Amino acid sequence: MSEERSLNFLEQIVEEDISNGVNGGRVLTRFPPEPNGYLHIGHAKSICLNFGLAKKYGGQTNLRFDDTNPVTEDTEYVDSIKEDIQWLGFEWAKELYASDYFEQLYAFAVQLIEKGLAYVDDSSAAEIAALKGTPTEPGKDSPYRSRNVEENLRLFAEMREGKYPDGAKVLRAKVDMASPNMHMRDPIMYRIKHAHHHRTGDAWSIYPMYDFAHGQSDSIEQITHSICTLEFIPHRPLYDWFIQQLDIFPSHQYEFARLNLSYTVMSKRKLLQLVNDGIVAGWDDPRMPTIAAFRRRGFTPSSIRTFAERVGIQKRDNMIEIGLLEFCIREELNKTANRVMAVLDPVKLVITSYPEGQTEELEAENNPEDASAGHRTVSFSNTLWIEREDFMENPPKKFFRLGVGLKVRLKYAYIVECTGFDKDADGNITTVYATHIPESKSGAEGSAMSVKGTIHWLSAAHAKEAEVRLYDRLFTVENPAAEEAEFKDLINPNSLEIIQKAYIEPVLAAAKPGDRFQFLRKGYFVVDYDSKPDRPVFNRTVTLKDTWAKEAKKA
Repeated sequence: MSEERSLNFLEQIVEEDISNGVNGGRVLTRFPPEPNGYLHIGHAKSICLNFGLAKKYGGQTNLRFDDTNPVTEDTEYVDSIKEDIQWLGFEWAKELYASDYFEQLYAFAVQLIEKGLAYVDDSSAAEIAALKGTPTEPGKDSPYRSRNVEENLRLFAEMREGKYPDGAKVLRAKVDMASPNMHMRDPIMYRIKHAHHHRTGDAWSIYPMYDFAHGQSDSIEQITHSICTLEFIPHRPLYDWFIQQLDIFPSHQYEFARLNLSYTVMSKRKLLQLVNDGIVAGWDDPRMPTIAAFRRRGFTPSSIRTFAERVGIQKRDNMIEIGLLEFCIREELNKTANRVMAVLDPVKLVITSYPEGQTEELEAENNPEDASAGHRTVSFSNTLWIEREDFMENPPKKFFRLGVGLKVRLKYAYIVECTGFDKDADGNITTVYATHIPESKSGAEGSAMSVKGTIHWLSAAHAKEAEVRLYDRLFTVENPAAEEAEFKDLINPNSLEIIQKAYIEPVLAAAKPGDRFQFLRKGYFVVDYDSKPDRPVFNRTVTLKDTWAKEAKKA
């Protein structure tokens, strides 16, 4: 954005560190996703923050995959994450993995055992939870907390060797069972998992927990500003404790408010459930809040970066209206998308006064916001397709479209006056009849006559068929995560309407996946990758106006 803005609190911290020579004035951030799902719009905000902050201050950003849970992770997710970051317009300094540090992390754990600051616990998960206490009551020591260093070293080595089944033992840090911070009550550092890892295979039978792996990975990489979301504030004392006890590079954690977007859910567990239960067609279903889904729906990288900048960086959680994201893409596409005509719910219009079999090529402006976009020609004939909603048998006052005796301008063409219509046996309008005014041709000399309504159309003889998918918000309520009802019961039944036989201008038949257009009076659309040469498919990116805002006002 061009206007000046004040520094956010993270920029203030970085500028102060640079001016004080902290870490030699060096800035190195990281983006550390777990490869257990596709990135969503909340991750996009974090990506823009981490990469944007480093770039602003001449630093770099590492991409580090937090791959410490082999049960849920997959190379498919790794590949999708890399594609999303690059699509958003960012490049990482180094591609790293927590699994790169498994040997070093193991050595760190041994070091803590040798210092008497970690012990092997044979307690079950339920027993550990029961001894942890409550936020208002201190926890109790595990009966295994007093094991000596030699025994702990032996047992931990045997855990690594795979001598014990899953859940038989864990390694815990010896911190403070009376701490008011529950995360400091002897947190688990390692658990046994006999699972195949997507990078290390079957080399390991134990895997580090997030709280142990994350800070040490930051330290190994000498990350200067480790930026997390607010839910990690209680984890920060433990983050610092491990670094201090190991006497390693003092990376520091900072927290900002995560993105909560209306009419969506951000939980990876819930998103995976939507995919697995077939409620959506996949992670990139255009109704999903994933970056891949927004890309497929026709959003641009710049529109998402603009959205992230407008949302800003806060210290308190709040709900951001999805209408702001839609505004960002509308604002961009209004300037860049060529205008075309498409008829989604067709009814035939026959102009009885225009010679049958005659074709006329009319000039149409591609984009009134961009003179360099030029013009195209559209074919006109006496038999056209128009939108069904543009005709009414008994029109009310101020209906400025077609009804018997009413006049309307056909975009780029003539003014026509409706003279009659036909119905089928079920009472459905099949054909509308009109006459045209030859001297009213758009752009022609002496065509200054005007009417209050203008509609779009397509020549029936020239139009091509297409499939059009009208996507809308996936949930009917603003904050589905806050509702008591099962989140799947809040799905919007009208979140997808598929029009199998819409009509489009012939020029659109050659459009490629990813090409974006404004369908006059209908919204912004993008060519989907399901398209075939003889059957293009268009996804609606966004309507021309925020129809949900109107509904909210009515309510």
